[in-house]
Amino acid sequence: MVVFPRAKINIGLRIVEKRPDGYHNIETFFYPVDLSDALEFVVRKDNRKHDTLRVTGLMKDDDPENNLVMKAVRLMRLSFDFPGIRVHLHKNIPVGAGLGGGSSDAAWMLRALNRYFGFGLNSEELRSFAGRLGSDAPFFIDSTPSFAEGVGNILSEFPLDLSQYHIVILYPNLKSSTAEAYAGCVPSPSGLSLRQLLNLPLTEWRTRVVNDFEMNIFRLYPLVGRLKMALYEAGATYASMSGSGSAVYGIFSEEPELPREILPYLLNTGDLI
Repeated sequence: MVVFPRAKINIGLRIVEKRPDGYHNIETFFYPVDLSDALEFVVRKDNRKHDTLRVTGLMKDDDPENNLVMKAVRLMRLSFDFPGIRVHLHKNIPVGAGLGGGSSDAAWMLRALNRYFGFGLNSEELRSFAGRLGSDAPFFIDSTPSFAEGVGNILSEFPLDLSQYHIVILYPNLKSSTAEAYAGCVPSPSGLSLRQLLNLPLTEWRTRVVNDFEMNIFRLYPLVGRLKMALYEAGATYASMSGSGSAVYGIFSEEPELPREILPYLLNTGDLI
């Protein structure tokens, strides 16, 4: 069985408050984009209940046992009995980019197992499983545009359609961590909510719809900030870092002609679709 886990971008990310458990409540908007990994599994022929994972592409040197795909398989085994499988994951979504690649892989693994073996789980039940693998993983069960609250796990519908725009994603070939993004960030519970800001015309987002992680990541990795500005200089109506970075994206009203100097950072969103 072959599936194609999709990436997402965050439109706005507002840190609302620090929770008693040490995590932070946030507001953000998840929007799926046409950038995908490829995930395939086959049932073992030797009847052994031993699962293996081969990773190619952008993450081939990482330890497969720590991959969220394998954690998803092990999680399903706690509730269901099924044969051993061989999994092949081809990474096209860069790691540490704020595009949710690992969470998407895990969620789509849950979906694929449920469908192939007929476990009968509905979307709500799959989201419950996914939530045990990552705070943003439940979003990828349906991959529909969603407003996210809590730690990113409380999802609700929001009427925002960007299908008439062109979205360009740049990846500066560096990983940024969530811990780095949160360092120095101060929660801001007051002011307009992100829901209210997203209702403004897209032309007003530049100074209003903000990713609170940008300031610290731009300080640590100036290239990320420069790429964001390059998207504005290329004519983007809105540009932002996605999640905790390091990828940045631009939303254009028409297909842009990008300057040559940023083309090496361009992610091909047509791959594997």
